[in-house]
Amino acid sequence: MSDEELAKDLGPLAALTIGVGTMIGAGIFVLPGDAIIKAGSMASVAFVLGGVIAMFTALSASELGTAMPRSGGAYYYVNHALGPLFGSIAGWANWLGLAFASAFYMVGFGRYIARIFGLSGSIGVGPLSMEVVKLVALVGAGLFVLINYVGAKETGRLQNAIVVLLVAILAVFTLLGTLRADPANLPEASSVVTTLETTGLIFVSYLGFVQITSVAEEIKDPGKNLPRAVIGSVVIVTVIYALVLVIMSAAVPQGFIEEVLTAAGTNNPIAVVEVGQYLQGAVMGGALLFGGLLATASSANASILASSRINFAMGRDRIVTPALNEIHPRFGTPYRAIAITGGLILLFIVIGDLTLLSGAASGLHLIIYGLLNAALIVMRYVAPEEYAPDFTVPLFPLLPILGAVLSFALLGFVERNALLLSFGIAAAAIVWYGLYARTRTEKQGILSEHILSRSEELPDAAVSAAAGVQPDGGRYRVMVPLANPEHEKDLITLASAVAKQRGGTVVATHVVTVPDQTALAGAAERADEIDATSARLLERAREDAETFGVDVETHTIISHKSFEAIFDAARTHTADLVVMGWGPNAHGSPGRAESAMDELTEAVPCDFLVMRDRGFDPSRILLPTAGGPDSDLSASVAQMLREEYGSEVTLLHVANDGLDEATEFIETWAADHGLDDAEIRVESGDVETTIEAAAEDATMLIIGATEEGLLRRLVSGSMVLDVTDDVDCSVLLAEKHRKRSLLERLL
Repeated sequence: MSDEELAKDLGPLAALTIGVGTMIGAGIFVLPGDAIIKAGSMASVAFVLGGVIAMFTALSASELGTAMPRSGGAYYYVNHALGPLFGSIAGWANWLGLAFASAFYMVGFGRYIARIFGLSGSIGVGPLSMEVVKLVALVGAGLFVLINYVGAKETGRLQNAIVVLLVAILAVFTLLGTLRADPANLPEASSVVTTLETTGLIFVSYLGFVQITSVAEEIKDPGKNLPRAVIGSVVIVTVIYALVLVIMSAAVPQGFIEEVLTAAGTNNPIAVVEVGQYLQGAVMGGALLFGGLLATASSANASILASSRINFAMGRDRIVTPALNEIHPRFGTPYRAIAITGGLILLFIVIGDLTLLSGAASGLHLIIYGLLNAALIVMRYVAPEEYAPDFTVPLFPLLPILGAVLSFALLGFVERNALLLSFGIAAAAIVWYGLYARTRTEKQGILSEHILSRSEELPDAAVSAAAGVQPDGGRYRVMVPLANPEHEKDLITLASAVAKQRGGTVVATHVVTVPDQTALAGAAERADEIDATSARLLERAREDAETFGVDVETHTIISHKSFEAIFDAARTHTADLVVMGWGPNAHGSPGRAESAMDELTEAVPCDFLVMRDRGFDPSRILLPTAGGPDSDLSASVAQMLREEYGSEVTLLHVANDGLDEATEFIETWAADHGLDDAEIRVESGDVETTIEAAAEDATMLIIGATEEGLLRRLVSGSMVLDVTDDVDCSVLLAEKHRKRSLLERLL
């Protein structure tokens, strides 16, 4: 992909708005009252201290963001640099931290609704009763989860408008409040420990600036504008927070906030609103009420949106099941991830209060920020060849060390129950890695790679620790059912290239079919007589696979079935991928790997690659995609062939309207699938004709299996099958293992 083809749509102001918008939300509209009561005149210092700690991490995030622009942000950096064990901690902490933050924002939202409509008390009887504020929070959370579940394309622009409005309201409040400020009104200062405890409480107000790095590829001149946006957003919100806290402390009489918050008969008082109303009348009180409502709602919405990106990145690395990221066929949203996140938010609202929710969100993000600073130190120390950031943290390693130390140190001042919860989640993430993720994920961190590659130079304890936690990813097994000797070499070559890239094993099989009248046990004893070609075919497969240096297994399978036996063998031999030749009649299910009967009754047992062999030449690969689930497998295969053969990969997206959106989509898709450097083509017109025309310059076409149901394909034909028949190059039909409903299979 040339530089001229990248769409840099986000200017410095737009990038800055993302950072400010994700931070200047509920924290400043919900917590100032508690902060002032707890820390007195040191409340503003507590906010500034939080900003300073966030700034160290902002510097590190800026460097990592310009070096590795990927979806997943902090999780991706930690996983890439420190390995999947710490990646598991960062991923779970980020996901649940956002869920706790969303629950906190929604409880704040409930307080604003209750304040506006004069609601108070509880509804229900005894243990079944619930505060009105929490009931409103549950309803509001359910609404925002639903909005994200069905998708809302304009939420980004709405978020920007909300940010501008919030900054304007707070600016007017601060400006007018300055006229009434009197140092004599400042409450008594708290101790250092209490101030630090207050910082632990309000640190939830500094979540989100790392999200800017997730869109680094779309920022104009990211080497300059990304650090400016990340660092600038932290500076701006820190200044706003400090000024608002100073005005709230100095512009009202001592004890005013505590009195209004504890006064009997007042319906859900909110400190910033009461101060605004006291200083500047009902208009400012109303503006702050409206602002707080928008802030809590927009922050909750932004957190739910962000959590889906974390889930995607974790699923891509197999820290969690990729099935979590399945896209809704109608709404185009990762509905499972959003639904689970929504369920967690509702649970947290029920069981937690504001202190626990904000403390848990703060504690989990402090863990992430500490690890992120450690990730930067590792990347600088190891300095892998591909690490070339446009922005570098000054005074290295002092600043990232301070960022890590201060982040972890502040954990000691987070509220006790929230701290235990944060550590409990981190410990559970370690257990999760050991019991689940370690046998599935394959990506090894830069740190452990560095240690293991220098095992003779480094201390044995470090080498043992790195080896003890490295992922094994299971043993990747590529099964190749062989039938036609003419295509044996090409199929084995493709399978061996994949197995080599995945550190896996090739399982070559040959199905010998016998009549139903013949007992399988008896046929097995006479297999050589029944099919004399089997042994020779498998021996050639072994010799061809061994030229790649991969492990090889060969099996002759005696069966009453032919094609169906391949599915059984894939299950028996625990295949992760089956590479097979193209059947003469596409198995009665045009455009997919399984037979017509199998398509109606079950899913493919693993991923499948079906090769229409016209000569194995992966030098120029064409990969058309509309973003369907099978395209993930296509992208993975293209990546591996590129690594093995240095293939030129071209991504093709056909769209008949919205060229800018189409370009944005394919560039994001390429980055998410590790194909940033592929050539990108966005064209309009008939899909089949466009793909066939683009394939004229390709030596191999990798195309996802059709998503159309069997009945529709039998009536109107399959575009995928037509393309496969019409092009001159070899075709790989990629079908990913996943479940489809009966309705999807039929229609």
